[in-house]
Amino acid sequence: MEPWGRLVVLAVAITAVVSSPLANKLQPGKEWPTRNSVQQPQDVWLQLQTSTTDASDLSTTELPPEEQTDAAIEAIEVTTEENNVILRTSDSENDPLEAVVPTEESNDILVKSLEESEKVDYSGAQVWKVPTSSSKVRSLLGNLRSRNMISPWGGNHSYIDLLVKPEAINNVSQELRKQSVPFDVIIVDLQKRIDEENPPLDENEIELQDRQGHRMTWKQYHRLTDIHGFMDYLAKTYPRIVSVNTIGKSFLGRDLKVLRISDGKPTNKAVFIDGGIHAREWISPATVTFFINQFAENFDEESDDVKNIDWYFLPVVNPDGYEYTHQVDRLWRKNRRPAGTRQCLGTDLNRNFGHHWGGKGSSGNPCSDIYRGSKAFSEPESKAVSDFILNSAAEFKAYLTYHSYGQYLLYPWGYDDAVPPDYKDLDIVGKEIAQEIQRVGGSKYTVGSSSGVLYPASGGSDDWAKAQGIKYSYTIELSDTGRYGFILPTSFIEPVAKESLAGLRVLARKLNEA
Repeated sequence: MEPWGRLVVLAVAITAVVSSPLANKLQPGKEWPTRNSVQQPQDVWLQLQTSTTDASDLSTTELPPEEQTDAAIEAIEVTTEENNVILRTSDSENDPLEAVVPTEESNDILVKSLEESEKVDYSGAQVWKVPTSSSKVRSLLGNLRSRNMISPWGGNHSYIDLLVKPEAINNVSQELRKQSVPFDVIIVDLQKRIDEENPPLDENEIELQDRQGHRMTWKQYHRLTDIHGFMDYLAKTYPRIVSVNTIGKSFLGRDLKVLRISDGKPTNKAVFIDGGIHAREWISPATVTFFINQFAENFDEESDDVKNIDWYFLPVVNPDGYEYTHQVDRLWRKNRRPAGTRQCLGTDLNRNFGHHWGGKGSSGNPCSDIYRGSKAFSEPESKAVSDFILNSAAEFKAYLTYHSYGQYLLYPWGYDDAVPPDYKDLDIVGKEIAQEIQRVGGSKYTVGSSSGVLYPASGGSDDWAKAQGIKYSYTIELSDTGRYGFILPTSFIEPVAKESLAGLRVLARKLNEA
């Protein structure tokens, strides 16, 4: 093994940022929490070490038997091996990376080290749909995963969508046929689908961008710079109702920007909506920004149901992962914080929240796509969301987190096969939302508890929000049901967003009736 290359970077203290005054004067007690009331990571020494260890030494260890349950089919994932990077801190007993936040200078070094990788090519990879109703099939899939031949995309108690590596297609098909397991090939060439997903805008659309003062079109999946620029544009254009605050930083120092739409009435209820917790789910930030645009641009024409709510939107919870999916690996799921191993980065932010953290449907293996982190709220992104909601003067009555895919409208609990005492209220409202989505756009959503409809998944943000007393807490898995999966073409953005907006209006009405 060759010597480690070593670069020591000092992450200096983050100075508290004083937010500019909001143009719309809110009633006492209704203002945003001050910037420094949301805890930020502290100073720490970083050592950036690049490993030249042979890849054969870096293979993923088998998940513990207790994690190979049929309720956690999602744990059949493949190791990511393209990164040979490790970050360590000196003399830290607990989570050495917990306090890390790059400065502007060190951020450039970290971004280059962690993000400048050769783009992952999925040419020849396929996506298959496989029924999982029998324990024999689940055991077979677990064996194929341990041999690094398949990776899960989505599924429920009845089936799983699998990414099959090109070099493994023959072997996997032989194994399934040998056991008489049927399967359907949903995507024949994954890279071809990726290449076709997000085509460049035509000249007329580019001209429209120049005229409107921002780059968002909802005819394309946009980078983080466009999304944040759009939010800032709305705050400047509609200062009476729109304001933007940065509630924290990602591991690589990117802003976690929340936009609020509010007319400042002291009687308003509050709703928090986020997207982009999982990096590869591009339709989620696109849908949330569509909501923002609709409410901001047409606020005076909106119903009282919408006007009587203070809307808080965080379109991209996981900006580092989101940018990484645009730059390097389209199917990356987690954040980009080193997890303490030489080749495995990232924590699943939706397994990192602090209600029943570390339980079913999460993994302690840093190479897992559902790695839960070293402890609850170990990640700066999930911690910022938690701190903001807990420190906010707003009285949140609903929390919605948008994901993809599958067309599910899910309520707690996710950590186990259980439901909260008021689950009937959640079910009734959820079904009304789903009915309106189907009426407007034709998409049929399945409504139920996360664990009941899908599988147990502890550490989810909706479970945590519900545990904080936010009554209407939902995870909404957007379109489609598997034909495209995560690689949803841009032609779907507006139809999905419009039907989802219709469902959101139902929630607004129900909150005002309560």
